Amino acid sequence: MGMSHFKIREIQTKDNQQVAAVIREVLVGAGAPKIGTAYEDKALDDMFETYNKPKTTYFVVEENNRVIGAAGIGPVDGEDDVCELQKMYFLDEARGRGIGKQMMDTCLQKARDYGFKRCYLETLPYLKSAIHLYNKIGFKNLDGPMGKTGHYSCTVWMIKEL
Repeated sequence: MGMSHFKIREIQTKDNQQVAAVIREVLVGAGAPKIGTAYEDKALDDMFETYNKPKTTYFVVEENNRVIGAAGIGPVDGEDDVCELQKMYFLDEARGRGIGKQMMDTCLQKARDYGFKRCYLETLPYLKSAIHLYNKIGFKNLDGPMGKTGHYSCTVWMIKEL
């Protein structure tokens, strides 16, 4: 095993197909339902365009010219100073290498740059390793959702002060 040469960068149009494939592969691999989750989001096939708006950024993890993970941030409806950590997914090969932590740090720093005060996320209860990471970097559980994401299968809601 040589040194890892992954890099985290903002999404480009050319990444769209790979990003959609990564997200669907992760969801299917996790046994996630295809309804009420990101799987059926129309946005999945054009993530560049979806995130090409104010106070919104989507990042990819690239290694050997392949996208192996992705995550983004965007505003929460009706909440001025709260952003949401959105669509964070990693292929198996990206796991256990500190990439998730580095991606979270990148997203949260961008959120601070945009002036957000808190970061919200929602996830599936059986994505234990993700929840462990969120807890470790200071996310706390909420009793219910914020905004209107339409992801009714996601029943874990968390928030962190930035």
